[in-house]
Amino acid sequence: MKAEIIAVGTELLLGQILNTNAQYLSQELAGMGIDVYFQTVVGDNAQRLQHAIEHAAQRADILILTGGIGPTQDDLTKDALAAALGRSLHIDRMAMDHVEKFFVNRGIDMTENNRRQALVIDGSTPLPNETGLAVGIAIAQDEKFYIVLPGPPKEMKPMFDGQAKPWLLQHALTSEMPIYSKMLKFAGIGESLLEDKLLDLIQAQSDPTIAPYAKEGEVSVRISTKAGSEREAMEKLEKLESQIQKRLPKHMYASSDVPIEKMIVDIMADRGITLSAAESCTGGLLMESITSIPGSATMFLGGIVCYSNQMKEKLLHVPHALLEGEDAPGAVSHEVAEVLAEHVRMITDSDFGLSVTGVAGPAYSERKPVGLVYVGLAERGKQTEVFELRFNGNRETIRIRTVKTLLHHLWLRLITHEPESSSGEVVQ
Repeated sequence: MKAEIIAVGTELLLGQILNTNAQYLSQELAGMGIDVYFQTVVGDNAQRLQHAIEHAAQRADILILTGGIGPTQDDLTKDALAAALGRSLHIDRMAMDHVEKFFVNRGIDMTENNRRQALVIDGSTPLPNETGLAVGIAIAQDEKFYIVLPGPPKEMKPMFDGQAKPWLLQHALTSEMPIYSKMLKFAGIGESLLEDKLLDLIQAQSDPTIAPYAKEGEVSVRISTKAGSEREAMEKLEKLESQIQKRLPKHMYASSDVPIEKMIVDIMADRGITLSAAESCTGGLLMESITSIPGSATMFLGGIVCYSNQMKEKLLHVPHALLEGEDAPGAVSHEVAEVLAEHVRMITDSDFGLSVTGVAGPAYSERKPVGLVYVGLAERGKQTEVFELRFNGNRETIRIRTVKTLLHHLWLRLITHEPESSSGEVVQ
């Protein structure tokens, strides 16, 4: 089965918002064994949208449209699809009740144009909107399958996952063997090196398949297989996962699509281990990544953004002689990273202390190159480690890679050593 995604909205063409819906849908469809060969973006114009739908129907089996189903006159997706299919629109009673109830519950008068959000095409299956107002649509005609979804991701994703995906499995994929997938997550290794380590498996495996994906600071590998049952699929996937894990034990941190900070928070919370941080060039990004994870309050005690030398001295007691002077190593140095990690750990009385100091750019600092970063890892009762990192890229890239690399070092420490608790006892 081939699919085409049509994103509707002039704001997309103007670059005012990113088309994250297409990315999400492509990944989800790939997991269902549906190939996406084309992605189209169309402005709020009925004629051009109808033409795009008719053109897409000539080359795809499944058309998924997102956006343009709100209450205003430029929300034309349902009108254009109805015209392309030669069908009419009508108000769905249940969808209309949902819209009316929304306004009644809030004590707001409903304007007449909100009725448009309850429109459906004759003969279609309405897709209830659990997080918004506009009803979606699923319809089959001439061996083609059409799905209409809202534009806002917070509405589109739940509707696709809860409504559209089951409809597609029931109506469009009845003769297809289901595809099952697992996402393996890696840190501390680049996409090219990871692919090199797995190249023979990638080339040899036709089923399950191996597909690497990279983003800043981490790499994902999706392994997928077709099988008649979930049990059969899991047996094949877990066998391949075991092979991959044995090759990259210091880099594969999860067999589900979670960030490394999630794994760290869970491990430390389960063991009763605490953490603190001192950040300079990352400006709080490390702490934000940790505290964005539910449950972090049980293991993260706090931290300090010590951007200036004055704050490093005043709040973290870094000796002035390390920061300034003719022979001083400077703020961006192994020595300062070590002191920051140790002192923030002692100040907060945490089991681990992390530190970051470096040059994120775009200008040099202390006559040191952009991308030079030192990160420290202090642990109660053990020798502090400092790692020198060198990155290319812009300011944001350097900050993200720094955080992910430091978290990878912390994760390695957690899985290879049993840290001591604040009482001096080994935490099991």
